[in-house]
Amino acid sequence: MYGRELSAEEIAARAHREAVGGMWDEIGALQLDFLRAQGLAAPHRLLDVGCGALRGGVHFVRFLDPGGYHGLDVNPSLIAAGERELADAGLADRGAHLIVDDRFAVSRFGQRFEFALAVSLFTHLAMNSIVRCMVEVAKVLAPSGRFFASWFEAPAAAWLAPITHPPAGIVTHYDADAYHYAFAELAFLASSAGLRAARIGNWNHPRGQQMAMFTRDE
Repeated sequence: MYGRELSAEEIAARAHREAVGGMWDEIGALQLDFLRAQGLAAPHRLLDVGCGALRGGVHFVRFLDPGGYHGLDVNPSLIAAGERELADAGLADRGAHLIVDDRFAVSRFGQRFEFALAVSLFTHLAMNSIVRCMVEVAKVLAPSGRFFASWFEAPAAAWLAPITHPPAGIVTHYDADAYHYAFAELAFLASSAGLRAARIGNWNHPRGQQMAMFTRDE
């Protein structure tokens, strides 16, 4: 999906909902439910890294105070689709901040964030890109800020064999998209980016993705 540009006609037909993996309503609402359980409140500022077409973003924009949502994605057509989703939901006037960037340059928002989220992003990134993402997010986390990221978990580091993840049967790989990583590998990457990692694990993702939390190492 990262390299595919959706047409205006496809966006109007909501083809982006399937292009980003489907389960639009279920996974979108799950993201808000999860972060609210972690303490997200309406006045907080949220950074959504790899926000796509705002599957979760629509829920966050509705919940947060105006101007509290900040989303970044590499694909301009998905950002355009997200703007269409906000308009269709009557949320175009809620002050969502959306940018297109291929280097995770989240400092462009000029904000510090209490919460940051990356759902179904690390599942598509090689290790060096994950480190870049972590380094850039670490720059903008508030002192007590937390960065949550979902991933497909491997049972041990350097797990070269493919893994089939229940319940959806997604097959992941060590060195090809979709990627899997041991938590120890994510923790090592985080340490190189000045972050500490904690494993949350199951958060009821319908395709078996696990959740990790990263905080500034201060």
